[in-house]
Amino acid sequence: MSTTFPQLLLDHARQRPDAPAIREKDLGIWQTLSWRQLRDEVEALAAGLQQAGLSRGDHLAVIGENRPRLYAAMIAAQVIGAIPVPLYQDAAAQEMAFVFENAGIRHAVVEDQEQVDKLLEVRDGHPMLEAIFYDDPRGLRQYDAPGLAPIDRLAEAGAAIVRQSPDFLARRVAQVSPDDVAALFYTSGTTGRSKGVIHTHSSLITMSREAADLDGLTPGDNVMAYLPIAWIGQNIFSYAQWLTVGFTINCPESQSTVMNDMREIGPTYYFAPPRVLEALLTQVTIRMEDAAAPKRAMFRYFMDVAARIGGTLLDRATTTGGGRHDGRHGVGPEISLADRLLYRLGDLLVYGPLRNALGMSRIRVAYTAGEAIGPDLFTFYRSLGINLKQLYGQTESAVFVCVQPNGQVRADTVGPPLKGIELKVASNGELLIRSPALLREYYRNPEATAEVLEPDGWYHTGDAGYLGEDGHLRIIDRAKDVGKLAGGQLFAPKFIENKLKFFPFIKEAVAFGDGRDRVMAFINIDYEACGNWAERRNLPYTGYIDLAGRPQIYDLIRECVEKVNADLAGDPMMAASQIHRFLVLHKELDADDDELTRTRKVRRGLIATKYAVLIDALYGGLPEQFIETQVRFEDGRTGSISATLRIDEARTFAPATAGARTPSASGGTGAASRQDANGSARPRAGADA
Repeated sequence: MSTTFPQLLLDHARQRPDAPAIREKDLGIWQTLSWRQLRDEVEALAAGLQQAGLSRGDHLAVIGENRPRLYAAMIAAQVIGAIPVPLYQDAAAQEMAFVFENAGIRHAVVEDQEQVDKLLEVRDGHPMLEAIFYDDPRGLRQYDAPGLAPIDRLAEAGAAIVRQSPDFLARRVAQVSPDDVAALFYTSGTTGRSKGVIHTHSSLITMSREAADLDGLTPGDNVMAYLPIAWIGQNIFSYAQWLTVGFTINCPESQSTVMNDMREIGPTYYFAPPRVLEALLTQVTIRMEDAAAPKRAMFRYFMDVAARIGGTLLDRATTTGGGRHDGRHGVGPEISLADRLLYRLGDLLVYGPLRNALGMSRIRVAYTAGEAIGPDLFTFYRSLGINLKQLYGQTESAVFVCVQPNGQVRADTVGPPLKGIELKVASNGELLIRSPALLREYYRNPEATAEVLEPDGWYHTGDAGYLGEDGHLRIIDRAKDVGKLAGGQLFAPKFIENKLKFFPFIKEAVAFGDGRDRVMAFINIDYEACGNWAERRNLPYTGYIDLAGRPQIYDLIRECVEKVNADLAGDPMMAASQIHRFLVLHKELDADDDELTRTRKVRRGLIATKYAVLIDALYGGLPEQFIETQVRFEDGRTGSISATLRIDEARTFAPATAGARTPSASGGTGAASRQDANGSARPRAGADA
């Protein structure tokens, strides 16, 4: 069985030479590269990179959107024993500089002029960067920097070498071992400086193959490659599993065309972090606001039907092998013939068109991971007939640790561990794992490695969770973030934040309360959703700061906060964590301002320090607070914005005395609500799958 990525490529090119390997949409037309063509491209690039001075053990930076040439460059580096280091394409030059210095990078393959400009800036402080090869030549004709060249020239030089040595590729691939380093991934740096995670071919392929077998993935599947290639999730689903299984990956023309491109391709296997699913649902909500009253009424009616029985029908369809909506046998309570017919009608009128609008008509398996997902968001998609499942893992574990099998999908778990993975919970509640897919070490950071990796192979995840009697893992929050209120009650900020973010008007939230007597929150409004809401009510505004400070927006956000409080009141473990006061921030939390990671995870400690004056105002009972904040623009310039922020009180509720529940693994319990077209909340909790 093949256990290196270059060998997997050769296998596919030999067994299915003319089958599509990768597609890219360019100027509105899909261009397809077969496995044979991809092999030839990789062979030329590998020879060219070797001639350019890239050798075994060297690091190759790969930066840009998902493009066939960048994927080919990563395989080409592995062919000659070099190590690809994918970086976030939206990172500023200063962020990239640390990685280049830390990894000692001398060669880079990038997408376009934007990335070239950043690397030329990086080279000012990192002169060992010798060569930069670019894929898209637009805007670069007049550039004359040393070591800068189009990737076409690199491929041409490599092709000449291959003509002289026809066995070049086979000879080099034979020298690659499963235990060789395959890639270096830098963590998002939630709590500080990012760390380089070393993965071997074996660690990346082993669990990718196990998870693919679990879901029955085949070469006939299609995947949309639209997330950053620097993120381990994208790399596993659109690189490791791609080469392991041999399905086709599809690169959209741009981020703005992803939805249209998805509708054209109709992916069968899909991966999206919760933030993407939240954004899609917000778009659906906005579209329904603009619909005619009869259409809105029909949508609400059939979504209530879907919430009631859709999850059960989907579970039965995926476990019995029956059609999408055959609910006569299988998992869950019996569903009447009338309800089955009603769901079929809803599928014809609402669910089917909605899946098509989302580009999800052909999805057979979909996963979400990266952070906790609110249960109501999760059940919304499943109620539509989309087989969305949760998995749990980290960069250090090559993503796959726990996966929900068909028929065992629930909103409050992330599934049981995959075959070959061991789990245990430490005395402090932290989850530890042992897996053949764990990192080898952190690059040039033995101290950090020793902190998380024990000599006997147990890895400290930093997550607080527990295994239920059903063998499924439930994650509560990051262990470092789980705290206690002054009264000793549990405080899990992510749990609260996910409930708030289920509302389309709230894009981001940060809750505070550890060691304090009450919980307070910062809110980021969703500019598009709130703007649409304001325009429908003839509420004028001049921009984000103006809209965020409007009294009507505060009233709208207060409604959302109070509905979350009402839901928390029904949970005896979380009732004390109701939000007492909140404010709407004058700016969006931004990765460029170091407030979020590149995967849009909150840097909680940094935010607490940066906005300490606002936290003091919240807890000090002030009605408002002036704040001036430094911001970084896309071109690297800095500036400042200021505003006097209003601070509002939110109604809290007496804790429930019955119906005790425990916090869900995915960030919430009960039926938090999604705002309907009129701005009032309506239940959106589906049947528990």
